Amino acid sequence: MKKKSTQHKAGRAAMSPLLRALTYSRDAREPMVNGMLIQCYTALDAFHRGHGSQALFMTLCRHLLVAEELCQLGHAPDYADDITRAHEALVGVDTRHTGNDQWTLDASDYAHLCDALTILSAQLDDASLEHIAQAEARMVTQSLIAANMRSGHKPDARAMHEELASSMH
Repeated sequence: MKKKSTQHKAGRAAMSPLLRALTYSRDAREPMVNGMLIQCYTALDAFHRGHGSQALFMTLCRHLLVAEELCQLGHAPDYADDITRAHEALVGVDTRHTGNDQWTLDASDYAHLCDALTILSAQLDDASLEHIAQAEARMVTQSLIAANMRSGHKPDARAMHEELASSMH
């Protein structure tokens, strides 16, 4: 009996079957992109109306990280500074929340976040599903590393892989 090779093809990242199916299915693109944008704009509207929350804050943070990764993959790279300003606006939201226990946006923060979501929308229209999946995977990896560092743990590749794999199911 032949022994099967467990090595992946060089230059190709491992991908779950579900993610692979989504990546190559054009029919899945529109609902997925629309869902991402609805989450973002719903969160932004809640903050604008003074009804922000930790969960909505994290939604915006995750999607801005995806936008940042898409810039690095070549989708609207000239607008990376706008994404950075939106990140800074969210830091301001978090700082104000810490000080007064309210999740609020000022007019400048709102404008920066609107600009960033407009850029994200254009990126999602332009990017392949494969690039969107890569950007999301990088965002998850960065988030896990940051969480481990905040908790004082050294990044453990095996634990991060297991946590990432469980979050995809």
